[in-house]
Parts: sequence; structure tokens; C-alpha cells
Amino acid sequence: MPAPVVARMEAIARQVAAEWGLALGPRIAGGRYSYVATAGEDAILKVVPNEDVDADHIADALRLWNGDGAVRLLRHDAGRRALLLERVRPGSDATALAEDEATAVAIDVGKRVWRSAPVRHPYRSIRDWVARWLPPDETHSLVPTARRTYELMTPRTDTLIHADFHHHNLLLRGDDWVVIDPKPHVGEPEFDIPAFLWNPLGTTPTRERTERRIRAFADAGLDGDRIRHWAIVRGICDGLPLRPERSETDRKQLIVARQLL
Repeated sequence: MPAPVVARMEAIARQVAAEWGLALGPRIAGGRYSYVATAGEDAILKVVPNEDVDADHIADALRLWNGDGAVRLLRHDAGRRALLLERVRPGSDATALAEDEATAVAIDVGKRVWRSAPVRHPYRSIRDWVARWLPPDETHSLVPTARRTYELMTPRTDTLIHADFHHHNLLLRGDDWVVIDPKPHVGEPEFDIPAFLWNPLGTTPTRERTERRIRAFADAGLDGDRIRHWAIVRGICDGLPLRPERSETDRKQLIVARQLL
């Protein structure tokens, strides 16, 4: 986050902590898009910037999940976009697991959080997501491919999904695994899988790894072809634009999309 945004979020966090009687600790470096800090021994205080519109409805999703497959929400201030969350312990993420074990954990947690959306809900749809993030065709030679793929899909919007579902957002709570940091949307579970395909950070996706993961999710009941289509669309949306000093080989999202074309 830019320094002015960090300063603004920190001021809100300190104000909320004082009002709620919390001992606010130092900022946690892993909170890249929000201000995240410990709040005593058993809680985390998170302040979401107004700029992060995909996170507008985190509290709604966490209330619905109610700790089943997801971190628990303890308190919420909607006006200041502040969330008091349980502190997940031991808190190690799925990057610590072997390849197949991490995929199995993701499948188990996914099955718990992919739920029918309430009839009246506040969430944006994955159709809105694509409309927002799909670049113009002239941006890159891959964009028309993403557009053509998406136009053949007719996405469902009946399921609450996480929308930022990957190893770094899967944490160990006791002997159970839960998700943190959702960007809740309504859509279909297959939309969640591409981010898992190109993570964790510090690794390079191979074609064999990508196909192995897709097969595992398909064996668990998801549509493998649908995962491939979303990986192409999301890979191209998330992988662009390229910075002037970067190439496609620096963007794992584009690597995965190319593997599936």
C-alpha cells in the first residue's frame, strides 16, 4: 500500500483499538492490502482500505461461514471497515505442506466454504469481476483469447466463493485448516481454483503440476474443463498489464494460461 494509505489505516486501527480496549501490536507484514496487526493474545485487527472494493463484504461472508472452514469474525465496524478476527494458531499456511497434501487441504476447505448464496445477498458476481478486470483487446495478444473463452462460458452466480483461494490464505487452526482474507463474490467454485494453480509464491508452475492439481479438484467433484477455462480467463486478467521491465515469464498467471491453451 502507498505510505499515505498505510498511515490512514494505522490511525483508524489505533482509534478502533482504543475504543474496543485492545492492545494493538505491530503491523503484520503479510497484510499487503490491509492494515493488519495483533490485538492482544487471541485476536487480529484488520482495517480494509476503501480502495480495496473486492473486500467490501468480508464480514458478511465470515458471518455466513461462522468459523466452519474460515477464520471467525469477532467484531465489525462497517463504517471504519475494521474487523476483529480470531488469531489462528499455530497459523502456519499451506506452503508448509507437500504438494498433494496442500491440494487435499484446499479441496476439504473449499467444500466447506463453497455454499449456496443467500437469496438476498450483498456480493458482487464473478461476471462483475470479469467486466472490471478483462483488459481491452489491444492490451496484449492474449486478451482476445480470454474474451473468446469467457463468451462461451455463461458463468453461474449461485455460490458464495472466496475469490483469492490459495496456499497463503489457508492457515492451520489447531488440527483444522481455515481460509483467511476472502474477496467474496457469487459465482461457481471453479473460479476459485486458478489462484491455487499459480501459487505458492517462490515456485514456478509446470504443466505437470498444473494438470495434476486440476485432476485432483476434478476427482473431488469440480468440472476440470471449467477450471481450465477460468484459468485462461483469470490468468490473462490477473497477469496483465506487464510492467515495462517485465516479460511473460515473470507472470505465473500467464504461464498457467499458456499451459492450458
